[in-house]
Amino acid sequence: MLSTLPDVPAALLPDSAIDAATAHLRDVLDLAIEYMPQHAAVVVSDAGCPLAQALTAAYRRCLPGATFIDFDTVAPEQIQALFATLSAGDLVVLVQSTNFRLDAYRIRVELFKRGLKVIEHPHLARMPGEQSLHYIAALAYDQAYYRGTGMALKERIDRAGSAVLDSGGELLVFGGALESAKINIGDYRSMTNVGGQFPIGEVFTEARDLETVNGRVRIFVFGDTAFSVNQPAQPITLVIRKGRVIEAIDSTPEFDQVLANIRADEGEVWLRELGFGMNRAFSKDCTVSDIGTFERMCGIHLSLGAKHGIYPKAGFKRGVVRHHVDVFAVTQSVRLDDEEVYRDGAWVVQAQN
Repeated sequence: MLSTLPDVPAALLPDSAIDAATAHLRDVLDLAIEYMPQHAAVVVSDAGCPLAQALTAAYRRCLPGATFIDFDTVAPEQIQALFATLSAGDLVVLVQSTNFRLDAYRIRVELFKRGLKVIEHPHLARMPGEQSLHYIAALAYDQAYYRGTGMALKERIDRAGSAVLDSGGELLVFGGALESAKINIGDYRSMTNVGGQFPIGEVFTEARDLETVNGRVRIFVFGDTAFSVNQPAQPITLVIRKGRVIEAIDSTPEFDQVLANIRADEGEVWLRELGFGMNRAFSKDCTVSDIGTFERMCGIHLSLGAKHGIYPKAGFKRGVVRHHVDVFAVTQSVRLDDEEVYRDGAWVVQAQN
């Protein structure tokens, strides 16, 4: 007999936060996931932090007919057995203070293989106090913005012959075409899998030829060795030559360690991902500690290290390359060819009619 999760109050978070989470998640379910009540829904969660408790309370309001499971009191094989009863189009929600493990069972990947819709909220305990409120705000789903601006960005990226990032007087130039952009904007209509990790809000690409990337970029946040947001006292300037980091000006010991780890394993530090973050709840002045969540910040993020499995490149073999470290650029302006698509802290590209 499966144990259901008790209706635990969301300690330390105000009722207004649960109200906001309920409204945002209802939009996610209705507009992005397109969940229909005739389908089954299972919410697997824990009560390991106030944010996890608040999201579980919000899902109880949004999904009154769902089965709620306490991950900490139910054996992994019982949870797997429950998943096995679900049919394509059913929904699984994972609310995780850390990151759930079911032995060697890769939860989201396996659920997608079964045609299930998945909403995943990992590492919630990394975002306590006020950060929990920032996280909840980031769940807001503005369908017109994400789909309109997001698809417009993809269209511009896919036909661009070059790109320039101005990070406050320092220019990073992508001197050639970019890879076909991938979208994480809550529009799954043309995709095999429905759902993923939330909050969302990103369009990303990289240079087709990594050696066409040259210049300088100022970064104000980087992911440290604990996968946490590290914000130095002043921005670090990266010098990029032929797609590689050759110098870090005004670096810190923590960032030096990141670079040293990459060089030790891969020999040099490649710059790969060019991410167009769209989530307006996150900015230079409004952050959360979890790097995987902050990645959606409205502005540009880049990745350091040779690992980026989305875009296969000659010489970079899966299982051999090891590092993908997100760094976040001071984003003053972004140009794709001759069109400015970002200024004054916002994407200004217009959707095509």
